Amino acid sequence: MRLVHLLVIAALVFAAAYVYRIKMDSTARTERVLRLHAEIREERDAIAVLRAEWTRLDAPLRLQGLAERHLPLKPLNANQYDSLKNLPERPPNFVKPGDPDPIGSMIEAIDAVADPAAVTGSVPAPAPASEDHP
Repeated sequence: MRLVHLLVIAALVFAAAYVYRIKMDSTARTERVLRLHAEIREERDAIAVLRAEWTRLDAPLRLQGLAERHLPLKPLNANQYDSLKNLPERPPNFVKPGDPDPIGSMIEAIDAVADPAAVTGSVPAPAPASEDHP
């Protein structure tokens, strides 16, 4: 009978220690969650401050004042535009009508010199010719 009592007492002590460990782990995790919530709150507050500062810096009246103060710009007048007849002439066309496309001929020359065994990843490699010798 005493052995059973000792085993029950040992089991109770073990169970109490295990429950205490679980309680301490949950307390530590709860504290960590609360710290994370506080950090999230601080970050949200910082984001709100930055958004308010950005809104103040991006205000159109402020930007207009800065542009007037620091940029030597003047209002646009209608007489600043010129007519189309005063545009310079179109540059000469160096390729005559009927001549082959110079870029296309360069590409064809490169393709003619290229190694047909070299393949890109988009084209399957040609199957090697199998030679059957008896």
